[in-house]
Amino acid sequence: MLTREDLSNAVLNRARLTSTDLSGSRLSGAKLGAAEVSFARFDGADLTGADLSKAAGGRTNFSRAVLHKARLDSAEFSRSSFAQALLAGASLAKAEVNRSTFEGADLTGADFSKAELARISLKNAKVTGVNFSYSNLGRADMRGLRLDGANFTGSYLYLSLVGGADLSQSSGLRQEQLDLACGTSETKLPAGLNPPRDWPCTESPD
Repeated sequence: MLTREDLSNAVLNRARLTSTDLSGSRLSGAKLGAAEVSFARFDGADLTGADLSKAAGGRTNFSRAVLHKARLDSAEFSRSSFAQALLAGASLAKAEVNRSTFEGADLTGADFSKAELARISLKNAKVTGVNFSYSNLGRADMRGLRLDGANFTGSYLYLSLVGGADLSQSSGLRQEQLDLACGTSETKLPAGLNPPRDWPCTESPD
């Protein structure tokens, strides 16, 4: 139990923190590279500028955590919660966060390049300027989002839910990517791209 502790700049590389409760703690600038944090709780914690590169954690709770400019490159956080977390400027390049929730999170300018993002939920998230290049967004829920400045170069959009999403100011999208996605008549596309013939497809794919 390490709730509300001041662990700023702590060096916890490769630490075994499975099921540890760090909710509300200060971990700004902390080094947690390759740490084991499965089932750990970081809800409401301050992880500003923290380094969690290559950390491993299934079902980890980062809800409402502050992760401004934090590094989670090549980390594994499948089925974890980042609900309402603040991840502006954070880097999750090559991270695996399949089936995780980012509902209501601030992801402004975050880097998800080459990340595994299958079935993530981005409902009500702020995604301006997010880099999704070469990421796997299969079956991800992006319904109703305004994706100004988001980069989709080479991203995989198989059955991605983009119903009502505004993609008109995003970059890198190609027709063959959209042909795999699930949109609606309310989905806004960049100039030169068209809805596929079978749009709308199922909004809740298995």
